[in-house]
Amino acid sequence: MKILHTSDWHLGHVLYNYDRTEEQEAMLLKMADIVREEKPGVFLVSGDVYHTSQPSAAVQTMFANAIVRIHDANPKMPIIITAGNHDSSSKHEIFRIPWKALHVYTIGSIPAKQRDDLIIEIPNKGFVIAVPYVNERNLPKGLYQELLDDVAERNTQGLPVIMSAHTTVRGCDFTGNDTTTEYTVGGIDYYDLNELGSGYDYLALGHIHHAQFIHGSNHRARYSGAPIPISFDEQYSHSVSIVEINKHGDQPKVREIEIQTQRPLVTLPAKGTATWEEAKTLLADFPDDVEAYIRLNVEVENFLPAEANNEAHMLTKDKKCKFCLINVKRKESSQSDIKTMTVQEFQAEHPIDIAKRYAKDKGIDFTDDMEAMFKEVLEDINQENRQ
Repeated sequence: MKILHTSDWHLGHVLYNYDRTEEQEAMLLKMADIVREEKPGVFLVSGDVYHTSQPSAAVQTMFANAIVRIHDANPKMPIIITAGNHDSSSKHEIFRIPWKALHVYTIGSIPAKQRDDLIIEIPNKGFVIAVPYVNERNLPKGLYQELLDDVAERNTQGLPVIMSAHTTVRGCDFTGNDTTTEYTVGGIDYYDLNELGSGYDYLALGHIHHAQFIHGSNHRARYSGAPIPISFDEQYSHSVSIVEINKHGDQPKVREIEIQTQRPLVTLPAKGTATWEEAKTLLADFPDDVEAYIRLNVEVENFLPAEANNEAHMLTKDKKCKFCLINVKRKESSQSDIKTMTVQEFQAEHPIDIAKRYAKDKGIDFTDDMEAMFKEVLEDINQENRQ
């Protein structure tokens, strides 16, 4: 059984008001090319097809056209797509029946009782257990193992067993993912690997953008990573994973196929920070004919000049690169315990960290119960946005 494992497409993502449709279209065309060359038996997308729960009609059309192209590249190949935490479960469910005509399975939610739709049998090749994202409060207890046990009973031929999940597994390298705390990554609580059950040959994970195996999984649990970078902190290669398994119990053979983005995300300087004058020089010297998004890492004692952003835009006016932001880092000062934050720093903060800071300023002990209630309210708000 040969699988193309991918996730975290984030279609519709806008980078500092720059539309990325052209890059996303190029990535999707590359996906179809890889399918045409590799001829996998299964094409598996482990969540976060879209960047928002309410993608525009144009973005949804881009997705639909891409799936048709991928199908045409290998018409007998099942395409299995699960919802991630950025997706709307209903948008994956609504066209489930018509998509099946093209061997496309879209799974947005977990049924309350009958869960056969989460198990997709590929005759004489294997089984795929496709679990979409669901908040841990709504996840049926023991679901993963229940599904794996069900497949074990049906798998009389000893075929490979694949399970897909969109979640945060403890021990992963979450470099580049936003809103990270000691408890969550991107708003999803950590799971221990053993909580995801046993009995799979390969666990196809989504949510973390850095491609990697999970430590302790014996190379059976893997994030495919995002195929193109979503943030400037994703300073690593982006790819899809080709996974081959001969039979149930065998060690998966995995290789990456790198995907080059048309317009890379570049930070100046590449390491550390520069003064504002040094940063302007780096920006002025950046090649005129190189397409890129640019972030400047600038260290200041107090504040940037008020005209700094305008100056940066003027320096790139006749270049192919696109200036995005100045990432301000202040020199450490021992004169005060009060933390002054830039707008960018405030936007990067997780809501719970802001709440804790507010409580501390007011002399209030932010208890575990308060944290649990805050997280519950935050998840309810996020759930409303996803519907």
